[in-house]
Amino acid sequence: MTLQQEIVGNAMQMAVVSLQPGQTVYCEAGKFLFKTANVTMETRLSGPSGGGGQPQAGAGGASGAGGGMGGMLRQAMGTAMQVGQRALAGESLAFQYFTSTGGEGTVGFAGVLPGEMRALELDGTRAWFAEKDAFVAAESTVEFGIAFQGGRTGRSGGEGFVLEKFTGRGTVIIAGAGNFIDLNPADFGGRVDVDTGCVVAFEEGIQYGVQRVGGLNRQGVMNAVLGGEGLSLATLEGNGRVILQSLTIESLANALRKAQGGDKQGPTGGLFSTNAG
Repeated sequence: MTLQQEIVGNAMQMAVVSLQPGQTVYCEAGKFLFKTANVTMETRLSGPSGGGGQPQAGAGGASGAGGGMGGMLRQAMGTAMQVGQRALAGESLAFQYFTSTGGEGTVGFAGVLPGEMRALELDGTRAWFAEKDAFVAAESTVEFGIAFQGGRTGRSGGEGFVLEKFTGRGTVIIAGAGNFIDLNPADFGGRVDVDTGCVVAFEEGIQYGVQRVGGLNRQGVMNAVLGGEGLSLATLEGNGRVILQSLTIESLANALRKAQGGDKQGPTGGLFSTNAG
């Protein structure tokens, strides 16, 4: 059953989802805005993996136990592993599930920063990867997971170390900061280099990496210190969809600090910023 949704708004968009009777959508805690009275809301630690996002049967039922105490233990261990991964990644520990009862229902969701939202349609053949906190909501047929990049890439790329991963079939809604641009590295010679904070999401098949900005020479130091990009750039290679955002969280945080009169930047930029009392 296709998720009916409409993304509305300009500077701060939101997604208005229409649920058919019995249809379930889930979101990360903190992304819910409103719902109609016939939509039930349930907060759970477990993700939709295996159960289609539907509530599990009570512990006292034989079918809900999934094979007695052994099934209950496996289920508890699976949930604990999911929660542990999300905690390690700095994600919300719980999901909120919304199910329409007694007719069509409506639910509203939004991101946490001024910017755009995008509905991605998964057909089961390719996964999607997104930056931390990009996930807003998804059908119960879409599985949410955490993907950890390799140690070297993670240490160099900052937020690139932890990615959200979406698999299965159905609609997943993501959000970012500023405006979005869609591109395919194959249209630009097979590779694009971007600020690590500009990556919102990309399809499976795109190779994500991090490279140093210039060499350990005078120009490399100038790029890192005065260019405002730090020491690394994200690299995206291959043939597939990539979504970038025009506003990075770091640049927004720096602008807010300057507007508040704190954390003054020195003449050489953020690397030598000072805290003015």
